[in-house]
Amino acid sequence: MRILILLSVGFLAIYVSPTNQNRNFVSSSDFAPLISTRGLLQDEAVSKIEDNTLARIEEQLAKSRGKIRKAIVEKSFVSNETNGSFITERTIYKNPFAFFQSHNEMMKTFKIWTYEEGDIPLVHDGPMKCIYSIEGDFIQFMERKGNQMAASHPDEAHAFFIPISITNIVHYLYTPSSNAFAFIDQQMEAIVEDYINIISHKYPYWNRSNGADHFFVSCHDWAPFVTRGNAKMFENFIRVLCNANTSEGFVPNRDVSMTEINGPADNIPIVSSGQSPYNRSILAFFAGGNHGYVRKKLFQYWGSKQDKDIQVYNHLPKDQNYTKLMGQSMFCLCPSGYEIASARATEAIYVGCIPVMIKSHYALPYGDVLDWSRFSVQVPVDNIQDLKRILQEMPFIKYLEMQNKVMEVQKHFMVNIPAKKFDVIHMILHSVWLRRLNVKLNPFNLS
Repeated sequence: MRILILLSVGFLAIYVSPTNQNRNFVSSSDFAPLISTRGLLQDEAVSKIEDNTLARIEEQLAKSRGKIRKAIVEKSFVSNETNGSFITERTIYKNPFAFFQSHNEMMKTFKIWTYEEGDIPLVHDGPMKCIYSIEGDFIQFMERKGNQMAASHPDEAHAFFIPISITNIVHYLYTPSSNAFAFIDQQMEAIVEDYINIISHKYPYWNRSNGADHFFVSCHDWAPFVTRGNAKMFENFIRVLCNANTSEGFVPNRDVSMTEINGPADNIPIVSSGQSPYNRSILAFFAGGNHGYVRKKLFQYWGSKQDKDIQVYNHLPKDQNYTKLMGQSMFCLCPSGYEIASARATEAIYVGCIPVMIKSHYALPYGDVLDWSRFSVQVPVDNIQDLKRILQEMPFIKYLEMQNKVMEVQKHFMVNIPAKKFDVIHMILHSVWLRRLNVKLNPFNLS
């Protein structure tokens, strides 16, 4: 019997604790292994060589955990490029010392094996020029030669990437005349399950953890439903999703919420500062389809265009530019549509506009480390009618501080080819890294 142990929700919790808390994160009680609610996981006996390989992997992860704990306690981090002395208490991070040390450990240590099975376009390829482009960007990053995060052999890997593109499955196999629910249940689920059955029979890695160190990345709205037909198979599997709706089965301590990005034709979104925060003439702006109950409520109260401070459009006039209007706005409204995620928060950040998140049950992207309260406004759906009052009541000095934080956080949402440290690809990787740190695999047979 092999036991998978969660190193308690406490390890992820160190990222959400303020830097001025006095909690001792290196106490034995904080990191005492707990039997996971994900259960005892069994697989067939493995050879002594395999046990030693896994023991080496777990030793590497244990060293990284220790360095991160030390950074939290000492309020400093060690890096070859910079030191932690510049960090102030009021940052965009929940715990900057934990994040910077953890990111540094990830860059030095983390290795990912990308399974080679499967053929383009359903596997090893993804969308690059649409609202789901981050899915293709990540797959391309993992497939690129020279990727320093790529393991040269699966025995070196701390995590395993399943390079299936849900978006491409929908694009190439789904027809509008088909029943969407039947397609998801009968084709999408079958493709993913068949792929996992192949790799689990061919290699030992899925079976030794029951998928707890495996992940896939998808931005398609239907991606969360791919795993619902076989709850046992996917109980521990890490899903990196844009559609991170906790009311639809998204599990924040296991799954990863990533940002939706609308990739342009050249695949590199433009990032700018927009208008000066002193020269933004529009209080709040939104342009998009009137669909989903949240947007219908937004249009009910603010879609008449009689209020010039809050500009809400279903269709922009032909002489207006969407990105330019966002760059002239103090706040950019980000309501849910048919699904909970959209690209608007990222688009707002790209032009220095403070995102106003109007959503229910949304796990904010990279929320393990980013303190969204520093650079966004959260407005409950039931308070949409009070939008103008809520935004106008913010003191201008607080607005300036928050807008400055938007500019600071831009780097974590940027797409770079090739990827750069701290950009959106590395934020996704870091989120997976945290979840791998939060799991310990017992390398020895406990019969």
